[in-house]
Amino acid sequence: MSRILTRYLAREIYGATAMVLVAFLGLFAFFDFVNELDSVGKDGYMLHHAMIYVAMILPGRVYELLPVAVLIGSLYALTTLARHSEITVMRASGLSTWRMLRVLGLIGSVFVVLTFVFGEYIAPPAESAAQQWRLTATNSTVSQQLRSGLWVKDGRLVVNVRTLQPDRTMEKVRVYTFDDNTALASISEAERGEYTQDGFWRLTGVVQTNFRADRTDVETLPEFIWHSELTPEVLSVLMVVPERMSVGNLWAFIRHLRDNQQSAERYEIALWKKLIYPFAALVMIALALPFAFTHDRMGGVSVKVFLGVMLGVGFHLLNGLFSNLGVINAWSPAMAALTPSMLFLLAAAVMLYMVERR
Repeated sequence: MSRILTRYLAREIYGATAMVLVAFLGLFAFFDFVNELDSVGKDGYMLHHAMIYVAMILPGRVYELLPVAVLIGSLYALTTLARHSEITVMRASGLSTWRMLRVLGLIGSVFVVLTFVFGEYIAPPAESAAQQWRLTATNSTVSQQLRSGLWVKDGRLVVNVRTLQPDRTMEKVRVYTFDDNTALASISEAERGEYTQDGFWRLTGVVQTNFRADRTDVETLPEFIWHSELTPEVLSVLMVVPERMSVGNLWAFIRHLRDNQQSAERYEIALWKKLIYPFAALVMIALALPFAFTHDRMGGVSVKVFLGVMLGVGFHLLNGLFSNLGVINAWSPAMAALTPSMLFLLAAAVMLYMVERR
């Protein structure tokens, strides 16, 4: 009986969630496409470029919208069952609230895994590829967004890259080397830099200026080897927002920032969100249950779906708000990432408690 009930509820919830997710993806894809129309016709960026770009960022949209779709889909499915008195029959047959939560948790675990897979393995490379596609289509470079190019601190080196191509090769690179007393020891200017399979950057066409105690020397070098943990994948932070980076890239960049005594709060919050966000699906499915138990007091299915949309939008906005507040107020990254989900989980618990008392 338990397996039959679980399969039945899973079929209803998965179907409703898939329907809601497809609708949301179509809506957001339309908005993204409209937003891209401003760039169409400029720098060789054509209509088909915009369409491909919008399609490539869809996995990121799936990752963002999946918990909201779970909330609305679960709410719709459970409310429809309640309207047909199926929830009432289940409870009359001995299905307790706690057991119902266990069944929904088992169903929701699939959404947890799906959210994690999209957030870790599908969305980050798709987002990076989309940004590379856009840069290539517009004949742009990554560092054009910064007036003085890209600046990176790496131990005793400060590196300025005037042009970082979409394929991660560098052009017009300047490396400032400092001694133990933080005095400028040399400036190396290179025409080009590329990352080798051996794990270091090879800068070619180098002119190096060395500052001695009593003189300044200028020499030409065939190449300059720059050993660094900053791989091309880590430098992809320039094209992908922290929230859509993979856990591995986030952790590598956080270590680099810490090693160079730089602020890493935004990336630490993004890392904690990546670890916590998939479990928001369980919170959303738990939040939908009280609405099914109050089918006779809160209006029809359409009213509850509207409330679900409002709650989903509220969760999405609250998630972004606490991330920004965490950076501004130097909150604990774990607290900033966990608070929105905990608030909605508390709301679900309070609503279930009130329903059970009636």
